[in-house]
Amino acid sequence: MAEQLDEMYRDIIMEHYRFPRGHDKILNPDITKEGRNPACGDEIEIRVKMDKDKIETVSVDCAGCAISTASGSMLAEICEGKTIAEVKKIAGIVKALLKGEKFDKSYDIGDIEALQGVNKFPVRVKCALLSWTTLVDAIDAKQTGRQLTASTTEG
Repeated sequence: MAEQLDEMYRDIIMEHYRFPRGHDKILNPDITKEGRNPACGDEIEIRVKMDKDKIETVSVDCAGCAISTASGSMLAEICEGKTIAEVKKIAGIVKALLKGEKFDKSYDIGDIEALQGVNKFPVRVKCALLSWTTLVDAIDAKQTGRQLTASTTEG
């Protein structure tokens, strides 16, 4: 049973890697931010079109491994139409899930659950977190009026 679940999760990750969501570049975004994972060379650019406090559209351009690309695709898929508060909650759940910590399992995170196995490979956690840390950094910078600089994933 566990092997079937692992295989299903691998299939979901590979589906997002091969056919990433949010790949179309947004023209005139409200937020643009680049992120890098110096440990493995993943690079990402996130563009966000806002409608007041809601994310209207997310564009994720990732040059990286399957985990990083799939996670960015999942981010684009789940964040559209969500408020900033909801996106930050989801990002917190993703971080906890990837680090093997407890998280609110009552919240529907869709395909993101497939990333749960990544916590067995600590070096890959940064790959999966890159898009999420980049998006949250971008939102925080926009809200506080800080200058946007490239994000890097942390441990």
